[in-house]
Amino acid sequence: MRGDSGLELSEWFRDSAGAHSSEFCVGGIAVRLAGQRSTDVTLVPSLEPFRINALTSDINIRVEWAVSLRAPTRRQLFDSGSVWRLYDDEAGFQFDFSAPTLGEQPYKRLLVDRCFRRATLQMNEKSFAHVTHTRSPLDYPLDELLIMHRLTQEKAIELHSCGIVRPDGTGNLFVGHSGAGKSTTTRLWTEREDVEVLSDDRIIVREAQAGSGMRMYGTPWHGEAAYASPGSAPVTRIFILEHGRGNVLTRLSPSQAVAELFARSFVPFHRHEYVDSALEFLQEVVAGVPCYRYAFEPNPSAVERIAEIRD
Repeated sequence: MRGDSGLELSEWFRDSAGAHSSEFCVGGIAVRLAGQRSTDVTLVPSLEPFRINALTSDINIRVEWAVSLRAPTRRQLFDSGSVWRLYDDEAGFQFDFSAPTLGEQPYKRLLVDRCFRRATLQMNEKSFAHVTHTRSPLDYPLDELLIMHRLTQEKAIELHSCGIVRPDGTGNLFVGHSGAGKSTTTRLWTEREDVEVLSDDRIIVREAQAGSGMRMYGTPWHGEAAYASPGSAPVTRIFILEHGRGNVLTRLSPSQAVAELFARSFVPFHRHEYVDSALEFLQEVVAGVPCYRYAFEPNPSAVERIAEIRD
């Protein structure tokens, strides 16, 4: 796999050093960004609360600038239908990002190994020649794409959900499609108790250290209520949200719970092994965490029903 510079991918990954660097951590995944310019390692505001000082990192990214980026010639694996496309190569993956306002060429290109540990991010000088404002190399959706793909290498998954931690440490995870009531649930709980909201839209669940159950982590990618915390908490219960009457809780069987959670997960579908590992991990999740379908009404009684639950 080669870039416009003509270097082999392994050569690009050999040294990720740079004059400037930034580190952040999302869902237990530490990312190091290195470059020769201070603007190369600028974090978008949503990532600032997740900034850390790390001695080691799970993903190392080197930022480089190219005079231009040629059109891709490799086999396309996925088209997002918006700004990015994914291409395959025997040495790794290539993510190309394009926007009409920045010209016909990709405005940036990520070259990453198959384990999502080492990457080179090429920024197109031609695309940004007339852009006056500073552009963060790792702006959305690249930050989420990196984390989401790295999670495939670990016992972890990103879910469309809100995570609410009660004062007693109870961690309730409310999982739902867009419009299912995650933001409403967040509002109802914050009005009732002094809870910590890890996120109102996307939560990462992963195996806790020493195999002590499951833990949920906040992410920068929030919903309408704009909650995005770098905190984490044990997962006590999981609720599949849907609108209904009477605040009805229905305990789900393991197979039902896996199906419901998978349908609301962020999993790269371009490789079957990613799908298989996600399903295997979700089986572990539901084996240790009670899962319910929750048909709720958008009023304070919905919170009371959960607060009174006894498994």
